[in-house]
Formats: sequence, structure tokens, C-alpha cells
Amino acid sequence: MKASSRAAALLLLALGACEKSPGPVTPEPRPEPPQPDGFAFTYTPPPGAPAITSIAVAGSFNGWSTTAAPMTRQGDGSWLARVRLTDARYEYKFHINGAWPADMCYDPTWGDPARDYWIDADALGCLPDGNGGQNAVIGVGTGADPGLGFQHEPQFPEHLSVAGGRLSVRFRANQKQVQAASLRAGGQTYPMHLQAGYRLQEVWRGTLPEGTASYSVSVQTAAGVQEHGPFAVPGTLFRAVPWVGGAVGYQIFPERFWNGDPANDRFTVETDAHSFMHPGFRGPPPVFTPQWNGPVTEQHCCHQYFGGDLQGIIDRLDHLQSLGVTLVYLNPIFSSGSAHGYDTFDYLKVEPSFGDERVLRALLDQARARGIRVMWDFVPNHVGVGHAAFQDAVKRGSASPYWSWFTFKVPAAQVEVGNGAHYDAWWGFGSLPKLHANHPEARAHLMEVVRYWTRFGFDGIRVDVPGEIVGGTEFFRAFRQTAKGIDPDVYLVGEIWQRSPGWVQGDQFDALMNYAIGQDVVERFATGTLTASAATQAMAQLYAEYPEASTAMQFNVISSHDTGRLLTKVGGGPLGGTAGAEALARHRLASAMLYSLPGVPVTFQGDECAFLGTGGGREENRYPVQWGACDAGMVVHYRGLARLKRELGALASPVIRFHRAEGTVLSYFRGEPGSGEVLAAFNGGAAARSLALPAGTWTDAVSGQAVSGSAEVGAWGWRYLLRR
Repeated sequence: MKASSRAAALLLLALGACEKSPGPVTPEPRPEPPQPDGFAFTYTPPPGAPAITSIAVAGSFNGWSTTAAPMTRQGDGSWLARVRLTDARYEYKFHINGAWPADMCYDPTWGDPARDYWIDADALGCLPDGNGGQNAVIGVGTGADPGLGFQHEPQFPEHLSVAGGRLSVRFRANQKQVQAASLRAGGQTYPMHLQAGYRLQEVWRGTLPEGTASYSVSVQTAAGVQEHGPFAVPGTLFRAVPWVGGAVGYQIFPERFWNGDPANDRFTVETDAHSFMHPGFRGPPPVFTPQWNGPVTEQHCCHQYFGGDLQGIIDRLDHLQSLGVTLVYLNPIFSSGSAHGYDTFDYLKVEPSFGDERVLRALLDQARARGIRVMWDFVPNHVGVGHAAFQDAVKRGSASPYWSWFTFKVPAAQVEVGNGAHYDAWWGFGSLPKLHANHPEARAHLMEVVRYWTRFGFDGIRVDVPGEIVGGTEFFRAFRQTAKGIDPDVYLVGEIWQRSPGWVQGDQFDALMNYAIGQDVVERFATGTLTASAATQAMAQLYAEYPEASTAMQFNVISSHDTGRLLTKVGGGPLGGTAGAEALARHRLASAMLYSLPGVPVTFQGDECAFLGTGGGREENRYPVQWGACDAGMVVHYRGLARLKRELGALASPVIRFHRAEGTVLSYFRGEPGSGEVLAAFNGGAAARSLALPAGTWTDAVSGQAVSGSAEVGAWGWRYLLRR
């Protein structure tokens, strides 16, 4: 779409207009009232478009699920899906051949050149999707006009879930149409509050007691009161795991955390993948570096070992306890062929260089005695070349019962282990053969792994690259049923980096690794590359689209083993450098934001010590933690954040409501409205700024100072203000 017509369409949407935008290239919208069998989404591929193997419509009406509304081919070559929609405006995209078009209003592959490459001629226009592209917008019935546009469906977890021990009830409406709202159930009236507004819509939120069977929603508009309902509460609801919301998380990369037992150091190189590889793909031999502060070699990423182990984690549990940590996430600890452990040799055996099951049992027991839960890292998408099933398939070919667990591209006799061209491998890395996780026998084995370690006593499971598993929805539904069938309170986290609500609808994961806010919003705000307004809009969209049950459990990360360290990311410099005062202040700002969000703030090992290290090729972010060089002042800062998270009940709440975003200052409420709620304020700028406060008396949670009227937020500063 040309810049001029695109801008015109966007302006009309922003103003609530729904007429065709001026100019010959803007398609005329044709909104229709809902039909008995649903609103019709149609798509006709343009001449020359690739063959379509799969297509679905995903949008704000179905949690952006790529499977909820598949489109079917019609006799005239078009594709159709019917979706039951209430009168409102919605954002959506067509998910085509397993991928998202970046821009629904301009796509040379799927868009019609006769309509300036718009993909859907029925769209009113497009709005930014938050990832650099554009979603299409449709108006249904009265939603084609800037009226109320009320949307509430109890079967959608984003509208109804259980969090904080209550029913969380939310509805959407067009922006600035609702003056007040309330819930009615059992003869009682419960207030609702504006939670978030972004682009076209607002989200209003209230709660009801668990056990409520039905309820109604009353909405006050300028035209009068609208009553909606009664709505029946479904028998099965997405529920937040109760212990997660108040947890403080910490990530450990075991090989580089601490060497507590030198007796197992010899296994580092003895069990490395090097011995399984074809000579042409071995590369340099693995290296053991006995000095904990030894030099980084070219093998540092994957095959340079320093001796970190499980006993080393036990030795540092007092440090974790002093930080207020209550949840530890361990990178893979099972038998593997590398320092990172994502090339599993045996899912049911502890990596020998880390110890054995006896030491693992001691770790879990001693952690639990300190109030610390532990979660393990599950890698079902691929294995290592030393995995028994892969080895058997290579040796026996099609006679092996494991041959079909993998996809080989050459006969077994020709397979060169380590050659990613000879079999499907993760991103082409020959050391990581891709596993058919949904192969019946392979899946049965993987589910037994889930059962074993859940029964062993782990409290959570983080899953590596779930989006790369073919048939992932089916697999992860079975995964959830398996794990929750043993322990309903086990915590399930998927490694998805983008805002992606389809994964957290109560049938797959409890939460995602929330880089979508931690890295894409908090980090950018703290570095000054994202305005307060843009940051608030991005956060509002995610929290509006995620069920509150999942919001309560989000796994909030800025840095990890896969990224540069936090202090490096905010300008502190590379490994071996010295961070300046500004970078340290930005680091404190970002961490304070992370601790104020719903869910679990997760610190990557050593970030609390203000360590430096880039990601990328040499992955110096994974350098051994130099405990003797830990910055005492930063440790005190993290201890203080954990204390506030523990003592301020609002910070363990699932509730977030956005307050103001002006210039370099953003703020939001945490906790249920009223006494005890927290107003968290952050300044991403180099000069102090004043924030206007709501009426009433507030107390600074750090200093104890009473504040009213307005509050100053220092340069790269933050404040938690408690309502009295």
C-alpha cells in the first residue's frame, strides 16, 4: 500500500471512522452483520501466488490462535472461515503456510496487485502489530461504527479465568465509550475498572468470588446503561498456579555457576559429543579449563568446560536465599555432549560432569528447605548425536525401531554424524538431530521423561523451542495433561520470545518466557530507545490479550543464557570492561521494572553482581560467575527488590492497570484498586521528572516518606508508592 493511502486508512481508524478512505487504491470495506453460522472471512489468492497448503484467520477474537479458525478452500478457489463474533472492531491476520504475513495492507506475495497489495479487500485498514508489521482491522455489525463494541465471551480465557483466588472477568469495548461498569452476581454488585487501552479498544476488569455460577455485566455509556448477560461460568477454567505470582526467579547455567566437586571434572571432555562425530565434522577437541577465571577460547560457546556442577549450586544456596530467590530455573542438567546441554544423550540420566541423581536429590531437598523451588529444562525438539535412539538408527538403518524418529536424507551407510545435510537438524547444526516428537513411540518416551522428573520432585518445566515442533498443539496438550495429572501445581513455561497468546489459553503452557516485555519493552525503555507512551502501548496489548491467569504467572526475563547480560545491554560494556554510573542506573531501573510486573522476575546468574558479557559468537555472557568480583551495591539492590516483592502484597497480585505515560515517565498500578495497591513509576530519561498522583496519600515503599499530589522520579529512577 502506498504511504499516502496507508496513512489515510490509519487516520480513519484512529478517529473511529469506518468509511472508505479517499483515493482509488483503498479497497471499499464491506462489513456485514454476523450471520447465524458466523462472520465470513474470505481470501482469494492473487494470480501468481504460491500454492496454499494451510491458512487460518487469527486475531483479537480468538487469542491469535493459528488453529482455532482454519479456512477451507471453496469451489471458486477462494478460502473461507466463519467465526462467531459480537458487534465490534477486531484486529486479525491470515496465517498462511505456517507463517504470518508482515503487513496485511501491503504484501507483494499474498496481496492483490489490483488493490495495491492488500491481502483482505474487506479490511477497514491496518494498524501496527507491535512487531514491525501491520494487522488488518474489520468491523462487524454496529462495530463498524464508533459505538460501544462490547466483547465478552466466557469461554475465552482472556475474558474469564481464575487468578489471585478469584474469577477474573474482563470485557473489551471501543475506546472512550465506557463511563463506568460493574458485575452483578448472586444479588451483589462488584465494581469494574479500566485496565488498559491500546489502539482501537479498552479492557475493563473486575472480579467475582470463585464458585459464582453466572453473572451479568452492566455498562454505563453516554447513551445510557447497557446490560449484558447473564453469562454462565464454564465448568473448566484456566487457573493460575497459586505459588507462582509471588515467586522470585533465578536462572542457573550449571556449567558456569560454580565448581563444587572437582572429582567429576574429568567427565566434561570424556562425555563430549566430539567422540561421536564423523572425523570431517569434529572440529577442535573439547577443552577443560581448570582455572575458574581462565581465558575464553574458541570453544567457549559449547565445548570449553570450567567444571560447574550441582554441588556448586548447593554451595551457593545461601546466596540465593539472601537474594530472596524462591524459584530456580536450571538449564539442561541431563547427559549431553556440550557445555550448554541442549544436545541430550539421555533424558533420564544426570550429566556425569554435574554429579548424579543422589546429588540432584540433595539439591532439591536443600533448596526446598530454604523455600526455593526448582524447575528443569526440557528439550523435546532435538537430541544430541550420542542419544541411544539416534546411534541405533545410524548403525542399523531402517531395521532400527528408531529410524522413523528422525528424518534421514541419505541411506544409513552414508550418514556422516555431525553432517546437518544428512538428516534434519536444528537450524542445520549436525550436532542436534531433530526428533519427531509426535512419533507415537518418541512421544511416549518424552511423556515418560515428564512423568519421571515431575514425580522426582521438580516444581516446574521450561520447554525449549516449542514453536519448532511439528504438531506442537497436540504435543503440548498431551504434555500439560501428563505433567498436571501428577502435580496440578507444576509450573509450565514455553520458550516463546514474541507476544503470542495462543500458547497460554489453559491447554498448553501456563506462561511464556516473557522477552516480549522484558527485552522488547523494559530493556528498550531503560536504554532510552522506547518512549513511555510506546512502552505502555506494547505492555497494554500483551496484558489485554493474555488471560489474567497467565499474566499472573509470566516468566519475566530481560537477559538469559541466550542474550547479552543486562548491564552490557544497557551500555555497561563487554566482558572485562568497567560500567559507568549511567549504565548502572539503567540496570537498576530495568530490574526494578521487572520486579514490579505480574508474574516471576527472573535474574540470570551474575546479573545481581553487575557482571558484563555479550551474547553472540563467543557468548561471553556465559563466562563463569566470578563470585569474588560481585558488586555489593547491586546485590543490595536486588535484595531490596525481593523484599518489596515479598512484603507488598500488590506485587504478587495478577492485577496491572495503566496510569500515565508522559515523556520519559510511565506508571501503572499493581494490585486490586484501593488501600494496599502500588503505583510503580519509572523514568527512562536523564533528568528528574514529576508525576501527578491520584488523590489520596501514598507512601514511598523504600523510604517510608508520605507523598501526595505529585512525586518526583529521578533520572533513570524508579519508585514504588503504596496507597494508604
